[in-house]
Amino acid sequence: MKREQAEKITTEYLKPIYGFALKRCTNLQDAEDLMQEIVLKVFHALLCREDIESPDKFIWTVAHNTLANYYRGKVKTTMGVPIDDFAELLPSGNDTADSIIEKETTDRLHREIAYLSKLQRRIVIAYYFENKKQEAIADEMGIPLGTVKWHLFEAKKDLKKGMDTMRQTGELKFNPIQFELCGTNGSPGTKGANSNFFRSTLSQNIVYSVWKGAKTVGEIADNLGVSPVYVESEAEYLAEYGFLTEKSGKYLCNILLDEASNELIELKDEMYNQAAKLFANELFDELTNSGILRDPRIICGQTDKPIILTTEERADDNFILWSLIPYVAALSGESLMDKSISFDEVATIRPDGGHNICYASVAAPNVKLPMYFESMLHFCGPCWNGNKDYILWQIDSEWSAGRVKDNYIDIANRVLSLFSRERSGLLSEDEYTFLAENGIIKTNGDYNGMFKTALQIVWLKNTDIKNELIAIGDRIKKRHWAEFKTKKEPFVKAVLNETPKHLHKMQKFGLQYIFFSDGWFILHCMKELVNNGKLKRPTEEQKKSLTTIIVPNG
Repeated sequence: MKREQAEKITTEYLKPIYGFALKRCTNLQDAEDLMQEIVLKVFHALLCREDIESPDKFIWTVAHNTLANYYRGKVKTTMGVPIDDFAELLPSGNDTADSIIEKETTDRLHREIAYLSKLQRRIVIAYYFENKKQEAIADEMGIPLGTVKWHLFEAKKDLKKGMDTMRQTGELKFNPIQFELCGTNGSPGTKGANSNFFRSTLSQNIVYSVWKGAKTVGEIADNLGVSPVYVESEAEYLAEYGFLTEKSGKYLCNILLDEASNELIELKDEMYNQAAKLFANELFDELTNSGILRDPRIICGQTDKPIILTTEERADDNFILWSLIPYVAALSGESLMDKSISFDEVATIRPDGGHNICYASVAAPNVKLPMYFESMLHFCGPCWNGNKDYILWQIDSEWSAGRVKDNYIDIANRVLSLFSRERSGLLSEDEYTFLAENGIIKTNGDYNGMFKTALQIVWLKNTDIKNELIAIGDRIKKRHWAEFKTKKEPFVKAVLNETPKHLHKMQKFGLQYIFFSDGWFILHCMKELVNNGKLKRPTEEQKKSLTTIIVPNG
């Protein structure tokens, strides 16, 4: 069967299937799960088969078989009463025309209650299912009696005129989007990275549906083809944590979404590819030819071998370059940077202590992915954390071990604290072990009040050597800045054209960092040098400590 026909048939049965599930489950969540399972089986079967003479008979056969399997797989310890059983709690009355209409209305309420607003749902349940008087409901909820009567009237009116006109085919119903990438620009909170909030398809599609314009819960539900009861609670949660804004009952996206066209992808690839070729190759050559890599103020004893107690290790130049090149790429040329929009102007302060901008990528149909997109899925950073003495600067990538996780800030702060103390005194065995486990040092021998240690990451001993390294990058960026700007301007214009007006300022803030602390630029620089053989791939032992620098804070 053709997809359009399968979608049409499945859409026609969405509400009856939901009513079927709602009447046979003890709670709305189970009903939603059962409905989705039935709908998916029906839709896929219709796509694959051409011999279905009676869609109605076929669909209800699938529904009953799915229900039987659902019951078999369900643990028989749930608490609650099936919604069918609520009918016994309702006033029976005499079998008059009015009572028949009332019973029909109640039966339909069983099926449709999930489509009501939160307030209307509470009123209907209290009146019909809990047998409370209207005056008592008004008193309990602190609302006028007239409001209670109005909501009950509206609910009945909608049911009697037919609820089938309410559920229209949403554009995301059969083609939900999925975030290809979800990131955090800034500091995460106690709940971790922003991607933790978008693990469900529902949360992703709610945000996507209000990317270009504000919608009510009902409008979002229509767009997605799901019950408003689930949209409502999820939208409230996303708004609580700042991923949506809410005004006058409508929700609006408060994250940056990237759904690029082929033209924009081409501009992006060309911009980064050309800039990386110019910058990365010249930086590599100047670092290796100037002799600065042998400077004693650049300290690193990384080694794959066991530490020898009588010798001081010195890392090979290739390992040191893996850290210096992304660091200089990110920090150099800041005098050229437009800093007209500050982070605090556009970042969201979240209830869990996070202070960040959330961004996500959506792969549009028939649009190619950006160059090195798969590599970007493994990329994180630049990350930097500091105390009064030092800054820990780090990126994660496909070449390094996975180190930037939800507890990263806690680990980074402890590393900095122990590093400061280790410079002036001894640490405990557990503290040395912690630094070794996180790739900062390597130890040798038995702990007897001290270890023989070798620093496995790059340490820039003072601000003079830090400034000398960044000055090399400054000169290269200044030399090519006109070319960089020529490539950047059409890309920036294209991005802003695709960005809703209410998010322009947030988007402009991120665009300021192109060719600076910019993950895409750093990734392209490293790819350029790996692909042309200048940078050798790290060993397995080196991955734990790769692309990590500690520099003086000041």
